[in-house]
Amino acid sequence: MAGFLKRMLPKRFRKEGTVIPVVKLSGVISAGGSQFRPALNLANVSLALDKAFASKSSPAVAIAINSPGGSPVQSRMIYNRIRELAREKQKKVLVFVEDVAASGGYMIALAGDEIIADPTSIVGSIGVVSGGFGFPELLKKIGVERRVYTAGENKAILDPFQPEKEKDIEYLKSLQLEIHQVFIDMVRERRTGKLRQGDDTVFSGLFWSGKRGLELGLIDGLGDMLQELKKRYGKKTKLELVTTPRSLFGRKAPGVSLPGLGGIGADLASGLAEVAEEKAWWARYGL
Repeated sequence: MAGFLKRMLPKRFRKEGTVIPVVKLSGVISAGGSQFRPALNLANVSLALDKAFASKSSPAVAIAINSPGGSPVQSRMIYNRIRELAREKQKKVLVFVEDVAASGGYMIALAGDEIIADPTSIVGSIGVVSGGFGFPELLKKIGVERRVYTAGENKAILDPFQPEKEKDIEYLKSLQLEIHQVFIDMVRERRTGKLRQGDDTVFSGLFWSGKRGLELGLIDGLGDMLQELKKRYGKKTKLELVTTPRSLFGRKAPGVSLPGLGGIGADLASGLAEVAEEKAWWARYGL
C-alpha cells in the first residue's frame, strides 16, 4: 500500500535519488555493419539518444564511449546529434571514456560538456588514416592482366590492382589534410581554454593514457562513472541504461541488417573479414 501511495505522489515530493540516463556508444564507427559486426553509427544510436534526452527529471545525460574510431562522417553526425539534443533539452552531457576514445571515438567524446576517463584509458589520435593493399605484382605472377576502361582520367584513382601513382597519393593526402583540419577545429572549439598551450603534438595523431590526456587538456578529469555521478548528484543517484528499442523480430531498429544474397558461406566469409578488420582497429591501440 505504501509503495502505491508513493507512486501516486508527484515526483517532486518523492524522496528518491536522481536518475541519470546512460547511453553506451561502443565499437568501430561505420555506416555499414552486419549481424557479425554491429556498427556504431547514427542510425543505430539515434533512438537511444532521443530516449535518454527525453527524461525530464534528469539534470544530465551520461555517455559511455568505447571506440577506436572509424568513419569521420558518422562520428560527426553522432556528435552533432548529441549537441543538438543537449541544446534542445537543456541537459548537461557528461562523457565517460572506457577502454578507448580515439580518432572518431574522441571526436564523439567532444560532444560532452566534460570528458572523464580512467587513468589507463586511451584518448586522442586526432588525425586521419587511410589504408589498403596493392596487388599489381601478384597479378603478374599468376598471369592475370588488369583491364580498366574509364570515362574521366581520374575515375580509376587508387586502383589497388595498378601501380601507385604519385599524383594519386598527393590527392589522397590533400583530402586527409582537409578532414584533419575539420577535426582540429572541432577540438579547438570544444576544448577552448583547456588545451595545453603551445603543444601541437595533440594534433599529430598520437594517443595517450587518460592521465596524460588530462595534462594535455584533452579530458577534464579522471574517475569512475557511478562514483563521479554520485559525487555530483548525491549518494542516491541511480544510473539507467538506455538502449536502442528492438523490432518485432528482435533486431535493433533502425539499421536492420539482413544476410546478403550470396548465401550463408558468403555471409560467413564476409563476417570473418569484418571481424578481422575490427580487431585491427582495436589492435592499433594495443587492445
